[in-house]
Formats: sequence, structure tokens, C-alpha cells
Amino acid sequence: MSKKKVTGVGGIFFKCADPDKMKEWYGANLGMKTNEYGSLFEFRKSDSPEEKGYLQWSPFKETTTYFEPSKKDFMINYRVENLEEMVKDLKAAGVNVLDEIETFEYGKFVHILDPENNKIELWEPVDQVFTKLYEGTTNK
Repeated sequence: MSKKKVTGVGGIFFKCADPDKMKEWYGANLGMKTNEYGSLFEFRKSDSPEEKGYLQWSPFKETTTYFEPSKKDFMINYRVENLEEMVKDLKAAGVNVLDEIETFEYGKFVHILDPENNKIELWEPVDQVFTKLYEGTTNK
């Protein structure tokens, strides 16, 4: 049995001229509940339905350098398991790993490039932190 790597989409990030106006528009017209980061989408994990997971939707200022070295106006974040082992495997396969793993209270992150230089963010989440944020957002 092969080990699980990507477990789902963790976030969709895109550049725009006015992130606050974009969040307001999506809230007013599509009913998305937003906060300073964008909007969280809650889901249940199919193999552990008692556990919640989250997808982050975030508009970024068009001048952001966060997506570099990619020249694209978007970046996708993938949820992964065991990021340390995954990074070892990626490096062994010759994948361009852009940085070292960073750890925050809400998870571990690293960035890679695909063959067409799209920057990809890999995230080993700590979903409990987002449960508190999500519940705070949906109570507005």
C-alpha cells in the first residue's frame, strides 16, 4: 500500500487589485463569510467524519511577492500528511523545494515548484486552530 501524500486542497490564493473589495463582493453576492484572511470552508474528513478540515480562500494584493518565483496570479495550497517525509521524497525525486519547512500553531508549510514553475504550498494542518477561527467567523 502506498503512503498517502496529498489529502486534499487546503487553499486557493489569487492576486487582485483590491482584496478588501473582493472579499466584500464575494460576501455580498455569493454569501461567503470573510475575515481578514479571506474565507474558510469547513468540511468533514471522509475517513474520519468526526474530524473537521478547512479550505482557505484568500485574495492577495496584486503586488504581493508571496507567489514568487512563479509569475502566475494564483497559488494552490495542498493539504498533506507527514510533511517532513514528503519533503525528503520530493528532494530525492529532484523536485525544486524552495524553502525550509516552517511551523506555526496552525500547521507546517513548505513551497515547491511544479514543472511549469507554478508555486505550490504544501500544508500539514492543525485543523483545531481553524475550528476556533471558523466558528468566530460564522457567528458574525
